[in-house]
Amino acid sequence: MINFQAEAQAEFEYTLSLRRDFHQHPELGFQEFRTAGIVARELSALGLEIATGIAETGVVALIEGSQPGPVLLLRFDMDALPVEEQTGVAYSSQTPGVMHACGHDGHTAIGLTVARMLQHHRQELAGTVKLVFQPAEEGLGGAERMVAEGVLDSPRPDLCLALHLWNELPIGTFAFTPGPFLAASETFYITLHGRGGHGAMPHLTVDPVICAAQLITGLQSIVSRQVNPLDSAVISVTNIHAGHTFNVIPSEVALQGTIRTFRPEVRQFILERFRNLTHSLAAAMGCEAEIDLKSITPAVVNDPNLTQQAHQAAQATFPEQKILTNYQTTVSEDMAFMMQDIPGCYFFVGSQNAALGLNATHHHPRFNFDEQALMQASAVMSATAAQLLQRNT
Repeated sequence: MINFQAEAQAEFEYTLSLRRDFHQHPELGFQEFRTAGIVARELSALGLEIATGIAETGVVALIEGSQPGPVLLLRFDMDALPVEEQTGVAYSSQTPGVMHACGHDGHTAIGLTVARMLQHHRQELAGTVKLVFQPAEEGLGGAERMVAEGVLDSPRPDLCLALHLWNELPIGTFAFTPGPFLAASETFYITLHGRGGHGAMPHLTVDPVICAAQLITGLQSIVSRQVNPLDSAVISVTNIHAGHTFNVIPSEVALQGTIRTFRPEVRQFILERFRNLTHSLAAAMGCEAEIDLKSITPAVVNDPNLTQQAHQAAQATFPEQKILTNYQTTVSEDMAFMMQDIPGCYFFVGSQNAALGLNATHHHPRFNFDEQALMQASAVMSATAAQLLQRNT
């Protein structure tokens, strides 16, 4: 049995140097040209044949085992966020207003480390590892575009894996949850049209502000009173814009927010109720509602059998670590597009270390993580891949 923990530890300086370089030079979605160039350079140095420019900056490479077998896709995202960094670390972002505030710098470094280790052990593999370095995960549709441009073809994967460093879990913790794991995501824009007028004479207006207040409360009743309490769901109004001065009732109000669900039938029910309630309530108050609902990604649903195998590989690699099997979160991930027709497992690697002050949440200006998680993630991903592609002897 390959000791991937020891190998990942031996590769740690390589992983760390890459992560900190990517952190200093963050790039937004579909703009990861420097990052993709480094990925291509490192994969080429391993003797791998690569394809570049998929969905602008995506990179794909194949590791061929010594025997035929399944095709296993491993996905790593590369993009940063439009956040001004406030960590104060020596390797802080050198790009104003752009920061790796979610851990994708770590994911890219992990992916290159996994590539090195699996290429080194390719004679012990039966099958093909398809390495996918994805742009624009942060709500910009990178995975969906890569799928549209053929990333799941030539060869088509039989299985897929992805991971995320996760600051909601302490270092030394993994989460392998069968079934629904991350939520489907919609974003909505509502414009309520009324009739504006003087704030001192509201009886001469049709006030869309009052309508918006009623609507925000009403939307919350969908989850609290119409969805089974055992089915998790979220409707959040996160942005309201109305008027420009104190004594004028505006003619329209704009609302923006997000909807999160796990099960397709709950998703369909909520979207239907959302539309009906918005139009009906607006009409009851004399307003007209205009709705723009956009789907971001389906839910990430882990294949139970594959998740159990990944769980076992993690447990064998780090027998002392804590592994959660019922952890869920309502964040979303576009890896769901690659997992829709291919059995997959998406797992979390705990990266929080409160004792070191590394406990800021994802997308926060002070986000940073315990870099030992890089080693743990590299080891577990490699061990899982090797177990799934174990050569017959």
